[in-house]
Amino acid sequence: MNMLIFLPELALMTMALVLFFASLASWDFKRLYGLTLAMSATAVVCAVASWGQEGTLFFGAYRVDAFSQLFKIFITMGLFVVLAMGEGLSGIEKRLQPEYFFFVTVSSTGLVFLTSAVELITIFISLEVSSFALYVVIPFRKAGAQHREQMEAGIKYVLFGALSSGISLFGMSYVFGLAHTTYLSELATVVPGLLTSSPMLIVGLVMMLAGFFFKLAMFPMHFWAPDVYQGAANETAGFVATIPKAAAVALLIRFISLAGGVDLGDFNWILAAFAVFSMVLGNLSALVQEDVKRLLAYSSIAHAGYVMVALLCVNLLGFSTAIYYIAGYMMMNLACFYVVYHVGQDGENVTLDNLAGLYKRSPLLALVLAVGAFGMAGIPPTVGFFGKFFVFTAAIQKSLYALVIITVINAGISAFYYLKLVRAAYSPVKNPGETLTLGKPASLLGVALMAAILLVGIFPQFFMEVAEKAVGTLM
Repeated sequence: MNMLIFLPELALMTMALVLFFASLASWDFKRLYGLTLAMSATAVVCAVASWGQEGTLFFGAYRVDAFSQLFKIFITMGLFVVLAMGEGLSGIEKRLQPEYFFFVTVSSTGLVFLTSAVELITIFISLEVSSFALYVVIPFRKAGAQHREQMEAGIKYVLFGALSSGISLFGMSYVFGLAHTTYLSELATVVPGLLTSSPMLIVGLVMMLAGFFFKLAMFPMHFWAPDVYQGAANETAGFVATIPKAAAVALLIRFISLAGGVDLGDFNWILAAFAVFSMVLGNLSALVQEDVKRLLAYSSIAHAGYVMVALLCVNLLGFSTAIYYIAGYMMMNLACFYVVYHVGQDGENVTLDNLAGLYKRSPLLALVLAVGAFGMAGIPPTVGFFGKFFVFTAAIQKSLYALVIITVINAGISAFYYLKLVRAAYSPVKNPGETLTLGKPASLLGVALMAAILLVGIFPQFFMEVAEKAVGTLM
């Protein structure tokens, strides 16, 4: 076997194994943190090094191609940024910090498996590996004023996760019963024909997608997001808000591409309704939020709707746009959580009032927040602007005019609450509070996040070509 095709997975599994043994020992935190960062950086290098590799493993249930490798780069990079952002782990109890590193690595490993899984049982197991690690890590937070919130967040995430997994598995049983196979390549040949003759297949597919919608925080499996974001530690919320969404989009692209460009009829209408409900509910709910993490949770529900509009195009441009959009979303959301982490220095939640006068306390943090918020609002020249532009272009090409109008209206609504974040950070106050000091590594990370948001927005063509090459392996 060519070891390069399984290199990112081996790197993450080795990292998880080392961190497991480290959690049994009494290592100094700086030593443990340095080792964790070094191993996560190695995982990024391994993911990049394996780009271009192709092959199948485990009797065809695991496929390595340009599509899966691109998402592995996203996931490993996201893990590295989350770990680098959480320098000191101020929101996690000291005794649980080694376990925190271990469980987020296990979750990332499950997500990496998910991007290459091309068989229903393999997909389900990968989904559960990533979810079970997060079930454990969500309540990891310093006991304090938020103690009740973190317990509530942990319970809600487990309950909704178990519910979505059960529905998803039940849907898979319907699909298997009708198609007599669990392999996606074989499903691609029978699903388009069965959709017109067997309404139960539509029910099975919708139920199966529930587990993926849970990861994406998309209607109707979105209820957990606001409470979990608010109750989890800032570091954990940053992880949950970004990395699982990339894997969920990869999985949705694999499933929707099974149609091979054929109109899916009623199934398309169901997904379009979910997209509209996600956008409207997410944006309207975000307008009245004061807690920044809760605002970002409702924002993520709305962005899931935008991504679904791109996926509904069921063509090369639509899928490439979804990849570009989710990559940009990860950068912008990580920038916002980077600010939340450093403003809430003792691990506390951050409100809009806490952001008042931020430009005086830390000009860099205020600027990072402004760039991230402008990107989410879709203001040029950020990646968010071109992400939305490509969504509109792809939908217009497929004559999805009603969806385009609803998406444009929702993008306008979202600008209000994103710009509210910027206004809070740059509002003049008499007593802005203590100056927030950032170390050189933290400052460098903030600059890197801003540069990524702007550069990917200024030069979208290169990144769209990479996305098109990745999607080309599926079409």
